[in-house]
Amino acid sequence: MIYDDQSPALNEVDVLFFEVGGVVYGTDAQQVLRIDRSHPDDLVVPGLGPLKRGGRALVFDSPEGESHLKVDGIRGVRPVPIMDLRRLPVVAGAAPYAVGVFLDQERPVMLIDLVETLNAQGRH
Repeated sequence: MIYDDQSPALNEVDVLFFEVGGVVYGTDAQQVLRIDRSHPDDLVVPGLGPLKRGGRALVFDSPEGESHLKVDGIRGVRPVPIMDLRRLPVVAGAAPYAVGVFLDQERPVMLIDLVETLNAQGRH
């Protein structure tokens, strides 16, 4: 099969959108193994904001095995053009898990790295 540079699969990344405390975030959907019910000992990242319910968890691979990030809800997964994603400059002073931003219909969505959320909490 021949792929050209204009192939949509090569120019897009699947972003999973989730909510914490009324704020929508995104992450590379390839990091997420599954979505599960949350448990009391699941990871909570205060820098994302206070949870309203925390009834769901994003399950992802980490150096210590499967890890769970507690979230309020899942908004869905959709392909996003790579050209619409922006890396955060180091001088922005953002948390290490905040890797970029996506302008979704004039509203910025912070993109986070799930494994880095563990490192930010001193877990790894």
